[in-house]
Formats: sequence, structure tokens, C-alpha cells
Amino acid sequence: MKNEYSRRDFLGFTASVPAAMALGGFAKRFFGAGAAAEKIPVGLELYSVRDGLKQAPAATVRAVAKMGYQCVEFYAPYFDSSESQTKDMRKLLDDLGIKCYSTHNSAAYFESAKLPRARDLNLALGCKYMVMASSEEKTTLDQWKKLGDTLNAAADTLEPSGLRVGYHNHAAEFTPLEGRRPMEVLAEATKPSVMLQLDVGTCVAAGADPVAWIRTHPGRIRSIHCKDWGPGADQGYRVLFGEGVVDWKAVFAAAEHGGGVEYYLVEQEGSRFPELETAERCLAAFRVAHAAA
Repeated sequence: MKNEYSRRDFLGFTASVPAAMALGGFAKRFFGAGAAAEKIPVGLELYSVRDGLKQAPAATVRAVAKMGYQCVEFYAPYFDSSESQTKDMRKLLDDLGIKCYSTHNSAAYFESAKLPRARDLNLALGCKYMVMASSEEKTTLDQWKKLGDTLNAAADTLEPSGLRVGYHNHAAEFTPLEGRRPMEVLAEATKPSVMLQLDVGTCVAAGADPVAWIRTHPGRIRSIHCKDWGPGADQGYRVLFGEGVVDWKAVFAAAEHGGGVEYYLVEQEGSRFPELETAERCLAAFRVAHAAA
């Protein structure tokens, strides 16, 4: 699934311009305003800039918006924010003209003791989805089925308030167990309203085909974590978007023609560049790849 176009095109464009133009306004300068206002928004999973977010949350979100990201996804620490802090963040998002369509949550936030607070914070942020970011290690498929029951119960609680539930995969969900991939069992065990948020990089790292997965679960892949992956010892998830083996052209095609994608989220676990520079480089490469798809 080697990506044959995105990195080559990106390097070809950037070789003839100063490095600063490869960042920030790169897509606007080469593709016009339309590239910055794609029909399907592209956002940033804020775990990608976790150090900055911890030290200066407002400044970090401003920097992300200035790059041209159209939405953000907060992760677990958002739960510790006060009501006033959450309202201030929502105002900042509104002032910047960006959205927060979803948050990443630990499994504990879906338990009855914490679910009401998580619901209220997500509604305050303007979210559509509350996503379970991961779950504890499981050794049987029956445990995955029970997780499906948990997600369905949370969906029954949240949907009357306008929130939907999602689940985010890691490599474990696509690693065969008892002859099946757990993600298949989880998809079957959850009702159609539960979003299957696809992390492309971890899917590929587990040896699964993200395009085939999208095509066999039409309408349920409503958001995608655009994380690349490379097989080398010094690669893994540290490669930038477009530098790994993912066939992004095929992923975009499947996602937008049946997959049901509503928004994309760039995610980077770390790279050879500082956090904000990494996020900016990945956005520029994403736009080149998406324009070529």
C-alpha cells in the first residue's frame, strides 16, 4: 500500500519554495481558497500537541487554528476542566471559527458515575460524538461483545441529549483473536448509530486493510484518524503523514464514497520535528494528498 503520490508531490512543490511556504499557507497559495475550505473538514487530534496543550491550552488551540485546521478533538484531560474553563474554551473555538466534533475518553468516562459529567462537558464544547479512545486488554471475544453492550448502553443514555457514541481502534482490535478480529465482533455487537472511528495507522500496523474495512462497514466510519505508519525500526508512527505505507488516495475514496466520513483528524504520536511544526507539516501534506485523490 505504498503511497506513490503524496510525498513525491509534496517534496516537488516544497523544493522550489522557501520552507516557510511549505508550512502554514502552503495549500492556500498553491490550490486557492477552496483547499482551505474543503467540504469535509480536517482537524487535529490534540494529543498530537499534548505538551503545548498542557502548558498553554488557549495559545496552542489558537496556533492550530492559525495553521488552517478546521476542527479539533480533545482527549482525556478535558474531563478535569471546570465548567468555566470549558465555556471559555468553547468561546475560543467559536471566536476562531473552528469546531470540536468529538472528544477522546477513557472507558471509565462511560460508567454511570462519570458519564453525566462527560456528557455535559461534551455538550458545552459543541460535540457530536463522545468516543471511547481505548479499553482494557481483553483475552476473549466474549469480552469484546460485552464492551459492545457497554457502548450501546451509553448510546441509549446520550442520544436523547444529541450526543452519539464512538469507538476508536488501536492495533489490538485488528489483531486476530480466537480466529477473528475483535473489531469485527465489536462492530457486530454495536448498533449502527455507534461510530467506528478508524485509526488508519494502527489498523495498517496490525496487518489489516483500512480500505476493505471502510467498504464493509458503510456509513459507520464517520471520522478517521489520519495517522501514517512505516515498517522501519526508526519509523513506526513517527513518520509524518504521507511518508509511510498508507495508500491515502484509496482511503479517501472509500471514506467519501460509502464510508460516511464527516471529518478527518490528523494525529501524530511524535516525530523528528517539534509538535506544532509536525502538525503544520502534516496538514500541508494532507492537503496535497487529498487534492490528488
